[in-house]
Amino acid sequence: MATRPKIPGLLGEFAAEFAGTMILILFGVGVVAQVAGAGIGDHDSIAWAWGLGVVFGVYVAARISGAHLNPAVTIALAVFQGFSWRKVAPYIVAQFLGAFVAALLVRWNYTEVLNAADPGLTIKTQGVFSTLPGNGTLPIGEWGAFRDQIIGTAILLFLILAVTDVLSTPPQANLAPFIIGLIVVGIGMAWGTAAGYAINPARDFGPRLASFLTGYEDAFRDQTGYLYFWVPIVAPIIGGVIGAGLYKVLVGRFLPSAEPPEPGRVPTPRGEDDNVEARRG
Repeated sequence: MATRPKIPGLLGEFAAEFAGTMILILFGVGVVAQVAGAGIGDHDSIAWAWGLGVVFGVYVAARISGAHLNPAVTIALAVFQGFSWRKVAPYIVAQFLGAFVAALLVRWNYTEVLNAADPGLTIKTQGVFSTLPGNGTLPIGEWGAFRDQIIGTAILLFLILAVTDVLSTPPQANLAPFIIGLIVVGIGMAWGTAAGYAINPARDFGPRLASFLTGYEDAFRDQTGYLYFWVPIVAPIIGGVIGAGLYKVLVGRFLPSAEPPEPGRVPTPRGEDDNVEARRG
């Protein structure tokens, strides 16, 4: 007699979110350390490595926790998709811890490179770990960066809901993580100028704290001395809720039900009918 698969408890989901976010940051912060510290690569390699980090992180965690890897995603799903509010805080803690540990590993591994490129551990390499308005060089203020993070994260959540909606045309053959990674690549290439496309509070604050604890004394401030750390925390959460809400209003409520489609429409993939009513709820 076949045994029923064990459903992961909250501890398993916590571990999966920690591991998935850690993988994301190992690739994302690692590539910026390589570019900024050693001059190997450029903006395109940064965008692609961040996207690949998302792909691999989602593949690690998706089966167990859903692979949010981002507090903005977790909160938006709780607001609009019925994700349990009692799990929101544990998920966010796991995401921050995963990002923090990964950033410490990058900081340790690139110690010699970063010290050679920036002996004083200044604003020159602070952007390896955390974002800055105008990437630390362009004339963009804190509120311009705040606006940018709202827009960028709204795009992210709008597209994540579109890609994962079983009532629409979700990717088949387990390709959803790859498509979500491409979304992040696209955002990095199109929306990376004004604030470094954090679009993820854990991605920014975890590495920021790690850098502060390992010698970057001004890690919580931007190039003007402003206490900037709150911007890539608050703005992505607002943007995520806005983006998810816009998807529901503009697209989600107009999608056909699970009933047989009219001729010429793409049918609901086999095996997903059982999930339709749950997604409607």
